[in-house]
Amino acid sequence: MQRSRAILLLLVAALIWSTGGLLIKWVQWPPLAISGMRSLIGALFLLLVFRPRGFRFNRYLVGGAVAYAVCVTCFVAANKLTSAANAILLQYTAPAHVALFGYWFLGERPRRVDWITLVTVLLGMLLFFLDDLTLAGFWGNIVALISGAGFAWMALFLRKQKDADPIHSVILGNLLAAAVALPFMFGPAPSAKGWLGLVLLGLFQVGTAYALFSLAIRHVTALESMLIPTIEPILNPVWVLLLLGERPGPMAIIGGAVIILAITLRGLEPWIVKRFQPSSLERLGPTN
Repeated sequence: MQRSRAILLLLVAALIWSTGGLLIKWVQWPPLAISGMRSLIGALFLLLVFRPRGFRFNRYLVGGAVAYAVCVTCFVAANKLTSAANAILLQYTAPAHVALFGYWFLGERPRRVDWITLVTVLLGMLLFFLDDLTLAGFWGNIVALISGAGFAWMALFLRKQKDADPIHSVILGNLLAAAVALPFMFGPAPSAKGWLGLVLLGLFQVGTAYALFSLAIRHVTALESMLIPTIEPILNPVWVLLLLGERPGPMAIIGGAVIILAITLRGLEPWIVKRFQPSSLERLGPTN
């Protein structure tokens, strides 16, 4: 039951994350300034909600915070230096990092079904972004890969703290991201509409979504916490379709369907195995 709830929390987190693209367009401000301010608002929100009495600093808490700050800051920078499609696709190389390092760091060995899901999801992502991918923006692509590594190690460090308070890493990571972006916040202030977008980004896309992620990762493996949210990129065009009427291309639809199918089957896999596994009496065969 806890695992089922955790999967639901991850799906809700991905749904909230997917609104980021539209909300960021509301804000006429430098990208890194937007990233820093949304992280600052998110950190204050999480401090008010969780009211941590004290941070027990250790390498896992600090590692998770640094990885989080690297993830969100590099992702915004990558969007400035390369195409949005490249940035999202390369950030979602994160599950591959977790699959490779999860056993060494956490003792969580990926199973065959995990590798199949990972390969299928990456194939779906390639199909989804096929029309928008470009070879331009070399340094932006490198920064996007760094963002993906940060995303992966954030999950690994948070999972390592499953018996502690992983939300502390998220709070500290948001404060670090805000500090890094502070120099970019000086200058003309955003409009009232821009501030509304920043508040929504901070409260929901950062604060609420990462709070749900931190709660969920206690009850799923680090790899599952990376695979399930891969529905986030394919939800962005859904918002664009609903609000702007722009329809995705046929390859994007096929890629999105592949991703959804892979994630759905991976989520249902324990139930499917249990449902069709022979009972102990059946395995023993007929009795006389």
